[in-house]
Amino acid sequence: MIAAPASGSGKTVLTLALLRALKDRGLDIAGAKAGPDYIDPAFHAVSAGKPSVNLDPWAMTDARLASLAGAQRTDYLLTEAMMGLFDGAADGSGSAADLAVSLAMPVLLVVDAAKQSHSIAALVEGFARHRGDVPVGGVLLNKVGSDRHEALLRDALKPLGLPVIGAVKRNDALVLPERHLGLVQASERTDIEGFIANAAQVVAQACDMDLLQSLFQPGASAGNEADRLPPLGRKIAVARDEAFAFCYPHMLADWQNQGAEISFFSPLADEAPAQDADAVLLPGGYPELHAEKLAAAGQFKAGMSVAVTRGALIYGECGGYMVLGESLIDAAGKAHAMLGLLPLVTSFEQRKLHLGYRRMSAQGDFVLGKALRGHEFHYTRAIREEGEPLFSARDALGADLGTCGLRKANVMGSYLHVIDAEKKA
Repeated sequence: MIAAPASGSGKTVLTLALLRALKDRGLDIAGAKAGPDYIDPAFHAVSAGKPSVNLDPWAMTDARLASLAGAQRTDYLLTEAMMGLFDGAADGSGSAADLAVSLAMPVLLVVDAAKQSHSIAALVEGFARHRGDVPVGGVLLNKVGSDRHEALLRDALKPLGLPVIGAVKRNDALVLPERHLGLVQASERTDIEGFIANAAQVVAQACDMDLLQSLFQPGASAGNEADRLPPLGRKIAVARDEAFAFCYPHMLADWQNQGAEISFFSPLADEAPAQDADAVLLPGGYPELHAEKLAAAGQFKAGMSVAVTRGALIYGECGGYMVLGESLIDAAGKAHAMLGLLPLVTSFEQRKLHLGYRRMSAQGDFVLGKALRGHEFHYTRAIREEGEPLFSARDALGADLGTCGLRKANVMGSYLHVIDAEKKA
């Protein structure tokens, strides 16, 4: 596991670089991402040439975590942590450290050393000793200013006895652009292959790759097969493009493993869902950045209307939920007509962060389950949300968040992303 004391330390770029560098050395390797993140795994997949999965220790059962890690079917798995190593849900559980223990993964601690020298020893020692069950196997120095700076850092760390895998110099070429929900998506980067290839070369030259490779340990036993999330239908049409990119691979895999057929369509390309689909999923993404184009997508809108009329189950999460509504107000305050399938108006004009894990209880029958775990992460807000709610929700601390989402006959959705079934007591 590549982890760090805090967000912004450079974990993602270093993970991409090391995935590619290790692949170039002939290793059969794949990536994974700790926690609820849709964007980083897509970068991992480009870098390693293999799909990346999410491993969420708060929302997923232990059986799910082991099953997903084992399903990668590679000799090596490199997992990128979220936030700081010991940061988890609001209740303190579900951290990257918990995941490392659960799956027996040694931790490579990435430290942003840009504004410190000898103090790094106190920081690293604290993280290495904070929990005796978390195996910190080495340190990777990032954003180092010079050879002299590197020498000072290495000298300070010597008494700790932890291997220093490498020291990556500060480099503007190792920066990925960001937007309000994280990095600009890999699919939007025409230069992504060149960026990763260069990063791999730079980072590999700064690291002892043999020492890094020696940190990998045999994985934990896969154990029993995890319970699967039920499919929305027998034939499920899933929206997939830059406006609808946030869909967990394990959910689609669950459905396919239970016999469901999945097809994809692009609302941004004005495509309609498959005519024989008995369920349609509109995942989260960035509809707020493409509202005008979606509003003008006549074939998409007509196809969704036909799907509703023939009784197909329509389900939207976050961005997909917004598109099911009557209108979406963009950052400039302009309203764009959406599908009009739910009595909902959302706005991106006045941003407000909604973030956190959620325990979800379906209000009435819901095909994915009665009790679920998920998360919420968006800056838009519902300025009108009327009708029958889909869920009642609590946060990770158990605080009652009231009802959320909407359902109207065979159309339903909410701002919440489903991750897994509620853990059994």
